[in-house]
Amino acid sequence: MTKIAITGASGNVGRQAIEAFPDDELTLFSHSESEDLETTPIEISDRETFVDALEGQDVLIHLAANPDPRAEWDAVSGPNVEGVYNAYAAAVENDLERVVFSSSNHAVNMDNTVSPTRPESTNGSPDVVRPDDPPAPDTYYGVTKVFGEGMGHYYANRHGLDVVNLRIGWLLTRDELRSEVADRDGAGERYARAMWLSPGDCQRVVHAAATETLPTTPLTAHGISRNSDRFLSLSETMLELGYRPQDDAAEVLADDEEGRDGLEAP
Repeated sequence: MTKIAITGASGNVGRQAIEAFPDDELTLFSHSESEDLETTPIEISDRETFVDALEGQDVLIHLAANPDPRAEWDAVSGPNVEGVYNAYAAAVENDLERVVFSSSNHAVNMDNTVSPTRPESTNGSPDVVRPDDPPAPDTYYGVTKVFGEGMGHYYANRHGLDVVNLRIGWLLTRDELRSEVADRDGAGERYARAMWLSPGDCQRVVHAAATETLPTTPLTAHGISRNSDRFLSLSETMLELGYRPQDDAAEVLADDEEGRDGLEAP
């Protein structure tokens, strides 16, 4: 049985990560106590505490971060830079086998946004982005994710650690996806359609990132559903991690359209 530590366990992605490992021994960490989850509060900026927390673990899924793509530098530099260094330092100190780092589409999204002030938007003809393309962060948040990926490269090459830089899309339920699309203009809708990550696919890609044998380390992978309108390439994730996404934003939204068209007039 693999011992897996999850930071940021009380967040949206963290909760799906928990569901992804029903048969493994999980140790859950969060920034503060959760009312509905049994987690251990941890301050990831405290290196010694982080080192102690990972004792006896095999894998770290590091999700803890300031997740706001519009945050200013001072708000993200602590948790998303110092916290990431502490995560890798703690992993090596405890001889962990693997770190799955929660990166983001915002590490590579600048060239496809409508403008730098609208990170959650997509232009009408986005370029395909592959995992080994150069970074193109769209915000300070994206910059910190590029830093985290770079830290993963360093620790994989210097310390032989298995590392997966998982660029997570936009985790939404089907109802949340419908709501976001209904409330957005064309650029915002294109982003939602391209970046959607369903809860089920989130569980599948996180499980694969933590358990599959890696063909190389570090490995950068895109974590979105099989959206027809995607521009983050999924071929590499499917080939190298055995990820098999099952959901498509276009199909969810098309079902809604068909349902409305099929309603009988009163």
